[in-house]
Amino acid sequence: MAKFQEWPEIQAYATEHGLQVIGVDEAGRGPLCGPVVAGAALLDTPNTIEGLACSKTLSPKKRDVLVLRIQEHARASAIAQATVEEIDRLNILQASLLAMWRAVDLVVQQAGLKPEECLIAVDGNKLPKWPYKAIAVVKGDTKIPAISAGSILAKVARDEWCKTHALHYPQYEFDVHMGYPTARHMALLIQHGATQVHRKSFRPVREALERAQQDLSF
Repeated sequence: MAKFQEWPEIQAYATEHGLQVIGVDEAGRGPLCGPVVAGAALLDTPNTIEGLACSKTLSPKKRDVLVLRIQEHARASAIAQATVEEIDRLNILQASLLAMWRAVDLVVQQAGLKPEECLIAVDGNKLPKWPYKAIAVVKGDTKIPAISAGSILAKVARDEWCKTHALHYPQYEFDVHMGYPTARHMALLIQHGATQVHRKSFRPVREALERAQQDLSF
């Protein structure tokens, strides 16, 4: 199919070929800890959920409101993840694609669709090797309503993971830096070492583990 990058073109193509557009995006590729989370959504046409936008441009309060609207008004929506172990084993790109595949599969099942009835709009420039007709849309979370919805679902779920695990590991302040390699997170990582929820394949975490091992050897 043509490499459309704008919603009117994608919508027209889907209508012409009798396809349902499912949008999917991920959150959590950059952090040093926790899963990478994907959100996927199938919206009604025309989209009736006001306020959809790239999750990064929305306040936490606005994202929380929109998650409820998406869950109430979308034809189907889902959240899925790839674990820290999968990230370390596969690499972060492949783990992100795996999480998106899982989220899309859940939406397809909820909606009672067959793979050949779907057109998956993926944020970014990479596509999983899956049985779906799909298109990668650069900055799709700012252009395609269903991708925006997936972006919001993924971001809220990923932030909730950080808040929950901040209670288990209060010395790491996951609810402050959300796992990203900020100066504060790096300082805490050096001070306390890595936890079982840190991504050991990421260089800052690997270096912290190596320092800890060196300290034990003296």
